[in-house]
Amino acid sequence: MILAGEIEVGVPIRQDALASQLKVSKIPLREALARLEQDGLVVSHPNRGFFLRPLSAGEAEEVYALRLRLEPDATAAAALEATEEERAAAVRALDLLDQGASAHEPTVGALNRAFHLALVTPCKKRLTTEIVTRLNVMADRYVGKHLEPQGRHVRAEEEHQKILDAWMARDADAVRDLVRRHIECTLSDLRVELDQAEG
Repeated sequence: MILAGEIEVGVPIRQDALASQLKVSKIPLREALARLEQDGLVVSHPNRGFFLRPLSAGEAEEVYALRLRLEPDATAAAALEATEEERAAAVRALDLLDQGASAHEPTVGALNRAFHLALVTPCKKRLTTEIVTRLNVMADRYVGKHLEPQGRHVRAEEEHQKILDAWMARDADAVRDLVRRHIECTLSDLRVELDQAEG
């Protein structure tokens, strides 16, 4: 619901209504909201409840700077380690992402995350993978914002395909360079979009 834009910034998340809508009790819902707060998607205020965390240029800078430090090297290492099953999973993940982006599905952030993680997970570095996963979760909503302008998904698809081609060819140097440029381009676009939104 967060990724689909069904929850508004600044409006309290009504736990009773949400529990009823989702047909769950309030205890697992509170646990889920606490987890979403750990993931950086919601924020809690004493006596006021949980709220969707607003997008900000500062947070985008930090999230993407950290991704730049870890993801290019992790993806390059994974390209050399990936099994045939993991390589097939990466191809499937890109196909699903392309379909979702073309259809402007609200879950495109999650599909983008699944693709990037399919390229990182085979690096066999548990802690690195966990941190990259958390950063990609935090980036989900920014990906949606990044893809708002008409035709932006086409460029993203081209960049993703080049990354996957190099990854499948086990060309670690090309993968590292392409992932770095892809993340940098996304951040550059976000700077403009978020400055306009905040200004």
